[in-house]
Amino acid sequence: MTTTLPTRRVEPRILVVIALVCAVLWGVAHLGSEIGEGETSGFDRAVLLAFRQTANPNLTIGPLWLRETARDITALGGFTVLTLVTLAAVAVLLVYDRRRQALVFGTTAVVAQVAAEAIKHYVGRERPMFVTQYDLITSSSFPSGHSMMAPAVYFTLAAIIAAGELRPAARRLLMGGSVVLVVAIGISRVYLGVHWPTDVVAGWALGSAIALVAWIALQQRRIAV
Repeated sequence: MTTTLPTRRVEPRILVVIALVCAVLWGVAHLGSEIGEGETSGFDRAVLLAFRQTANPNLTIGPLWLRETARDITALGGFTVLTLVTLAAVAVLLVYDRRRQALVFGTTAVVAQVAAEAIKHYVGRERPMFVTQYDLITSSSFPSGHSMMAPAVYFTLAAIIAAGELRPAARRLLMGGSVVLVVAIGISRVYLGVHWPTDVVAGWALGSAIALVAWIALQQRRIAV
C-alpha cells in the first residue's frame, strides 16, 4: 500500500503577490522603454524644476537647513548606512537563532544591490546635468539605487520585526514608518538633483517587488501546487 504525502497549496494571497511582482516588472520595463524614447522627459524636467528656484534652477527651494536635512535623509538609503543596518540586523537575528530570517534578509539586501547595479549598467541613463547636484554620484541614473535599496531593506526588516509583534497598532506603526522613510529617501534624491523622478519611481517599484518576494520566502518553507 502506497501513501501520498499531502502537499501544501499556494495561498491565494501568495498568488496575488506573485502576480503583483510580475506586473511591477512589466511596468518598469515599459517605463524604461518610454524613457528610451524620450516620452518622460517633459514630466521629469517639470518635477525636478519644481524643487528649484524659478530665478536660479541651480538652487533648491527652501532654506539651507532643508537641503542639509535632505542630505541626511538620502544617506539613510546609501550603501554605507544600509550595509551597517543589514549586518547589524543579521547579527541580531542570528543571536536569537532566527537563522532563516537572517538568511532571507541578508540575501534580499545583496540581491537588491546587485540588481540595481546591473540595471544601471544595462540602461546607462545620464543624470540630470542641467542643475547643480548636491550629492556625490558614481553611477548612471536609472533606477535610483537609494530608492530601490530602501524598500528592499526597510520593508523586509519591518516585516520581520512585525512578525514578532502581537499588537496590530505596533505592526501598523512599523510598516507605516518604513513607508514614510522610503518615500522621503526617494524624494530627497530628486530634491538634491541627482535623479530624475522616473528613476525614483522605478527604484521604489523594483525595491518593493524584491521586498514582496522576501515576504513570500519568510511566509513559506515549501510551496507546492
